Amino acid sequence: MNPLISFLTGRSRRVVETVAPWRTLDDVVLSPETRRTLYNALAQARNHTLIFRTWGLGERHASGLGLTFNFAGPPGTGKTICAEAVAHELGMKLLVVDYAEAESMWAGETPKNIAATFRAAADQNAVLFFDEADAIATRRSSGSLFQFDREMNITVNVLLRELEAFNGIAIFATNLAANFDPAFERRIRTHVLFEMPGVEERIAIWKLQIHPSKTPLADDVDFRQLSERFVAAGGDIKNAVIKAAAAAATEPGPDYAKKIAQRHFERAMEDVIAARAIMQQSVFKDRMAPEEDAVRVLQRAEARMWIVTLTSVGLGVVALVLSAIALWVGLAR
Repeated sequence: MNPLISFLTGRSRRVVETVAPWRTLDDVVLSPETRRTLYNALAQARNHTLIFRTWGLGERHASGLGLTFNFAGPPGTGKTICAEAVAHELGMKLLVVDYAEAESMWAGETPKNIAATFRAAADQNAVLFFDEADAIATRRSSGSLFQFDREMNITVNVLLRELEAFNGIAIFATNLAANFDPAFERRIRTHVLFEMPGVEERIAIWKLQIHPSKTPLADDVDFRQLSERFVAAGGDIKNAVIKAAAAAATEPGPDYAKKIAQRHFERAMEDVIAARAIMQQSVFKDRMAPEEDAVRVLQRAEARMWIVTLTSVGLGVVALVLSAIALWVGLAR
C-alpha cells in the first residue's frame, strides 16, 4: 500500500498493543474486598469450560458466554496492573486497546476498528483490555442530528454486539463508571471496585515502591507519617518515590553518601498533589455547569459550526436572490 495512503487513512497504526504480562496480584496493594472480588473473577475464568461446556450451559445460551469485568475506581488505584495480573494468572497475553488509535476521523472506521480488536483477541486467545473505557462505552444520544453523536451511537452498538458474540475475557477499566451506557450493564459479569487505599494500605504501597536492599533511605524516613499526612493512590505514591529519588540524587556529594530522606518524600508528595490540582483546572470552569463534560463541549462546538455554516449558506442565497433581482431590474430598463 502507498505509504501516503497508509498515513492518511491510519492503516499503518496499531489499534491494539500485545503485552506479555509479568506482573501479578502480589505487585499491587488492594483492600481485602477488592482482592476477594478479583479472586472470584479469576475463579469464573478458570471454570468457564466446566460451566459452559461440561455442564452444558453453553448449549442453552447461544450468546453472552464471554467474561466481561468492569474495573472501576479513581486513577492510580491499580486497575491496569490488575488487568495485567489477571492475564498473567490465566497464562494468557494481554491486548491493550488504544482508543485514541481506534477512533478515526473517517466515518464508519471506528466501529470497524472496535470489531477488529475482538477478532484479534479471539485469534490470539488473549485478554482484551479497554482502559478509560467510558470514552467508548459512553451513553448513547437519542434524536441527535450531529455526526459526532451518530458515529458514537454506532460505535457503542458495535461494542455491545461484539461483547454478546465474544467468548473470551474482556476487561473494562474506568474512572467514570456512571458514564457507561445502561445497556452495557447486563453484559458485565463482575464489577470490581478499586477504592482509595487506607492508611495501612498506603504504608504497604510506600514500602512496595522501595527496593528492599538497594534503595538508600535516611534514618528519618517514616512511611506511616507519610501515609497519615498524604491521602493518595498508588500511582501518586509511585510518582512521589521517583521524584524523591531524583531530588536526592541531584544533591551535591559523592553518590555512595546520598540517601532519600523524609523531606525528599514530603516535598515530592506535595509536588504530586499540586500537579493533580493543576490538571483538574478547566478553561470552561466559569462557563460550564459542574455536571457538563467534554462530550457536551464537543456537541456545543459542533452545533455552533452548523449554525455558522447554515447562516453563511443563508446569506449566500439572499445575496444571490438580490443579485438576480438587480439584474432583472437592469434588463427591464
